[in-house]
Amino acid sequence: MIKRLKKLFGHYKIDAIHIVPYRSYGTQNHLYVKGRVLDNVPLQYSESPSFVATIKNAIKQFDTYEIPGIRVQLKVNNLIFTAKTDANGYFLFDINVGLNLRELSDAEGWLYYDLSIPDSEGVAVTEVFQGELLIPEAEADYGVITDIDDTLLTTGVTSFLKWKVIRNSLFVNSYRRMPLEGAPNLYRKLHKGIDDKEKNPVFYLSNSPWNMYQYLKLFLGHNGFPKGPVLLRSFNSIFQKVTGSEKPHKQKEILNILDAFPTLNFILIGDSGEHDATIYTDIAAQFPNRVLCIYLRSVTHKRRMQTVKSIVDNFRVTPVLLVETSAEAEIHAREQGFI
Repeated sequence: MIKRLKKLFGHYKIDAIHIVPYRSYGTQNHLYVKGRVLDNVPLQYSESPSFVATIKNAIKQFDTYEIPGIRVQLKVNNLIFTAKTDANGYFLFDINVGLNLRELSDAEGWLYYDLSIPDSEGVAVTEVFQGELLIPEAEADYGVITDIDDTLLTTGVTSFLKWKVIRNSLFVNSYRRMPLEGAPNLYRKLHKGIDDKEKNPVFYLSNSPWNMYQYLKLFLGHNGFPKGPVLLRSFNSIFQKVTGSEKPHKQKEILNILDAFPTLNFILIGDSGEHDATIYTDIAAQFPNRVLCIYLRSVTHKRRMQTVKSIVDNFRVTPVLLVETSAEAEIHAREQGFI
């Protein structure tokens, strides 16, 4: 609050710069890196926090002090690129590079890069922040694009005024959020595929704001989900409504992935609670030879389930399964030779 008052009256000075790179993806010769520059102390999560500490972290996730108009420098191997943050502190590197990035990645396709603030910005910042992006192996059998909310963990997106989303996100520590039963094991098996090698990329997609990135990243890692890009939404403010723009966001991200990897087919996983059925079937209709299967986890919402069933029952392009458990999806995946 003090920082905001100082900024309002023109007395604000940057205390510390924290660069937050979001785990992303790229190709052999294309770099896609998104992140944010903040004047905030990094969030500290613990496995057994007090209720007060949990609330403080929840507030800090959204009470961010963005640094607009500052240049960010990205270094990978001997190449250096720069980008400037927008009004909300976000930066984006979306560029073709003159080298084979896959040759610089590790055994699972992860490429590590450094982010810093150039000396020319006149800010005394010596810390270098490391980011990572996935370059899927050419030998991958398929990719997985999955929703997070009510697909991997219960969020309550169908609750009245989404109050359960607010409760779970603000009052439950990420270490204590429980994944839906069997989900980590299912995703690990899909990641390994039929030959039991960790080569099939998994992309995590959510309508949650980027403020939830650290929270969700920690949840995924703590519960043993395969490591993969995490793609969230940009909000102009925490009060921006989700209604009406959910579908374009998910479609955009999925279409970007399909475009980035034109020779790779995908399994789409979501839930029946929001718009996943419509989005996924629309994309499968556009790319009938690239969507191998759609799994939709059933949610307890009678009206939405009726709508979803009407979509699923009339769709013939690719298999669409409404599943109650991860075990049902695993049985089908095994029958189809995915695992």
